[in-house]
Amino acid sequence: MSLRIENLAVDLGQFKLNDINLTLETGDFFALMGPTGAGKSVLLEALVGLVPQTVGEIYVDGRKITNLPPEERGIGIVYQDYALFPHLSVLDNIRYGLKFHPQVESGDAVDDLVSLLGLGHLLYRYPATLSGGEQQRVALARALVVKPAILLLDEPLSALDPNFRQELRVHLKNLHAASGATFLMVTHDFSEALSLAQHATIMADGALEQVGTIEDIFRRPTTAVVADFVGMKNLFEVEFLETTAQGGGVEFRVGKAVQMGSGYVAIRPEDLILSDGPLISSLQNSFNGRVSAIRSHGFFYEIDLAVKTLTFTAVITNHAFFDLEPALDKNCYLSFKASAVHQF
Repeated sequence: MSLRIENLAVDLGQFKLNDINLTLETGDFFALMGPTGAGKSVLLEALVGLVPQTVGEIYVDGRKITNLPPEERGIGIVYQDYALFPHLSVLDNIRYGLKFHPQVESGDAVDDLVSLLGLGHLLYRYPATLSGGEQQRVALARALVVKPAILLLDEPLSALDPNFRQELRVHLKNLHAASGATFLMVTHDFSEALSLAQHATIMADGALEQVGTIEDIFRRPTTAVVADFVGMKNLFEVEFLETTAQGGGVEFRVGKAVQMGSGYVAIRPEDLILSDGPLISSLQNSFNGRVSAIRSHGFFYEIDLAVKTLTFTAVITNHAFFDLEPALDKNCYLSFKASAVHQF
């Protein structure tokens, strides 16, 4: 089912959500991202009815649920810390919510989820005896057994080690496909969002900065806050002059005409090309700079280049690094397309 949030606001004294407007289509897998303290968990708890909103409306498939108690909203939630009942077995934890939803056909629902999540051999064990990945699968089963129209996931994989995380990603994909439910997942992990979600939004300081497809968010950010959050480390304040932008003594060619005035440009580190000399190509931006820092990240390197008063960060592969042989204070050329320059 679809989820629509209109003009939602929450006032918790020292923290507020402001004018939240968001629509999730039926069957969507939607990622809610943003820095710590942005308000992501508060928004989930407002949707499920655990935090009161001051204004605004919430609709599930066109039905207003704003003032309904949590058990009547048709929205399930899975917390980061699982929140399993320690005195109940795995099976009893899974069945717990059914007492509040007597209309749900429980037999097949429990059996299907137990099979899908591989929990059959764990049914009579207790949460304290389970691994983190097993506990998370039990929490997912408990949330889904009541057949919620919407499932909220509050950083469901962040507490797991890499092997369990990959395993749970597969389970989440399968669950989403099998259940037909609409998923809204809070995550800090870009790879999770890219591998699981179809659409996303970035939240900062209690407000939504940008909503769109995953590709739009990561490749075409519309604000400086979003550009910074998704890793566009080359973010500079500039003055726009028709088809160029000037800042820090550097003049950028931009891919499209912009309104004259002050603003920002951002370039993804992987869109920068480093070379020993000027490149003869269609690249419209090329600058001579000085290597000011080199950082190894195992499979790739980050290279900082000082150009006038600006510092650019480029990402290059190990192979490219050994071909280029950069060194501190060495001169190097930096090139990139005009279309790689994002304007705000």
